[in-house]
Amino acid sequence: MSAGRDEEVSAAVDAGARIDESVPHSARMWNYWLGGRDYYAIDKIVGDQIINEFPGIRDVARQSRACLGRMVAHLAGQEGIRQFLDIGTGLPTHDNTHEVAQRVAPECRVVYVDHDPLVLVHARALLTGTDEGRTAYLECDVRDPARILEAAAKTLDFTRPIGLILFGILGNVIDDAEAAEIVRTLVDALPSGSFVALNDGTGVLDKEGREEAIRIAIEQGSTPYVARTPDELAGFLDGLQLLDPGVVSTSQWRPNPTEVGTPQNVDAACGLARKP
Repeated sequence: MSAGRDEEVSAAVDAGARIDESVPHSARMWNYWLGGRDYYAIDKIVGDQIINEFPGIRDVARQSRACLGRMVAHLAGQEGIRQFLDIGTGLPTHDNTHEVAQRVAPECRVVYVDHDPLVLVHARALLTGTDEGRTAYLECDVRDPARILEAAAKTLDFTRPIGLILFGILGNVIDDAEAAEIVRTLVDALPSGSFVALNDGTGVLDKEGREEAIRIAIEQGSTPYVARTPDELAGFLDGLQLLDPGVVSTSQWRPNPTEVGTPQNVDAACGLARKP
């Protein structure tokens, strides 16, 4: 066994030892709402409690995943982006960033970043791709953007455009000023022609339900979360060039045509913007 493989196995074993199956985790509950299998009993219990108070959470999860696919496909297809930095990856399900991007262009490179030990255990599922492309995984908190950038530079070329993916992660940074500074630090490191894909939960459609869902999750020990308004989320993209249709409900960002027409709005907002 190679030294690199030894380190990978050791990291996964250590991560497994750090998982507390008695406390719910947002990434695992998200996986449950998406119909995945990588969650524990506590995640289902609390996830169901949240559904009872905030039924729209399942649509938020599913529409967010679909929107991610549309944005990544657009970046790789129409914008020619061949590098992606996906912060707040979550557990692998279907149509992960590298799968969507490498279907369009097999040479795409993707760096995944997450701070959940269970994601590290499943990292081997993420660390696969085409022979031409490359994927990497970093266990790091979004609150340490300098470390993220330093580690990502081992895989990505920061002299060429990069697609920065911030899906469902800024809500975990409660302080508005800190969240804005994190985004500024990341965007400042990107070269001209890069893009920022942003998506996060709001409380526009069901404010009381969203607030109760957050209370339940925190009370049970999950990560705190703040639901910002679409205008507040748009503020993170100040100074960038928003692509049409701007910051909108996640289900409304260039939805694919369906037999039943345009999907209904969900309690999440998103936007895709270019760095001049």
